[in-house]
Amino acid sequence: MGSGANGLHVIVFANEKGGTGKSTTAVHTAIALAARGARVTALDLDHRQRTLGRYLDNRAATMKRTGRTLPMPRHETHDGTSLANFERALERLSEDSDYLVIDTPGRDDEFARIAVTNADTLVTPMNDSFVDFDLIGQVDPDTFQVTRPSFYSELIWESRKRRAKADGSTIDWVVLRNRLQHIEARNMRRVSEAINQLSRRVGFRVISGLSERVIYRELFPSGLTMLDSRDFGEMGLAHVAARQELREMMAGLALPDRPAAPVQRQPGPTTAAA
Repeated sequence: MGSGANGLHVIVFANEKGGTGKSTTAVHTAIALAARGARVTALDLDHRQRTLGRYLDNRAATMKRTGRTLPMPRHETHDGTSLANFERALERLSEDSDYLVIDTPGRDDEFARIAVTNADTLVTPMNDSFVDFDLIGQVDPDTFQVTRPSFYSELIWESRKRRAKADGSTIDWVVLRNRLQHIEARNMRRVSEAINQLSRRVGFRVISGLSERVIYRELFPSGLTMLDSRDFGEMGLAHVAARQELREMMAGLALPDRPAAPVQRQPGPTTAAA
């Protein structure tokens, strides 16, 4: 897994806290890449909630119901128990793929740790609050200066060292700041300063992600994204802004280009237990 002779680029979305928009971001990233003509696969490691898997199942059902064809990643959901099944799923999804998007559970998970070590791009979504910042670092309660990286940051640091030792590759760690505009200005500034301090200390990049918008929740039952809105109705100003956010997020991820291929379009449900 990871960049190799076949040029596969592995993108892992990981955060041990829930409610950060991780699965929504992972789904939109996978579909945005597929819409460009890339060969995209996706693996959901959260067998309990299956948000990514359910989202793509709903998308397949919408295509079947409406007769429309949409960019569609090939995807599976891991059973959460078997290392052998996990490895076989990775092998299947890595074959004939330009990008493999992996969505991990919002908790510590042994398979998520393996995925992180093999990531080319590691994306950690977080909301702009010190509650979420606590996942990656600790701050002084009076000065709000960073006092130390968290256990999670140290875990990522060790994963990056193991990866560099194993094959000489680097893991591009990206902290994705979601839901920026609904935070009080002074608190936003303090969180921003703390993130920038920590980024220099442990070596991650910081980019803006997706705002909190009702439209993202409304699209889940149909499996659609903002990229599909032109095919399924007129866009209001909020929809236009959401599409722009997605474009800017994809640009910020700075993923390597892949040779154009026919857009992936699946005729029906594709999810299988890994």
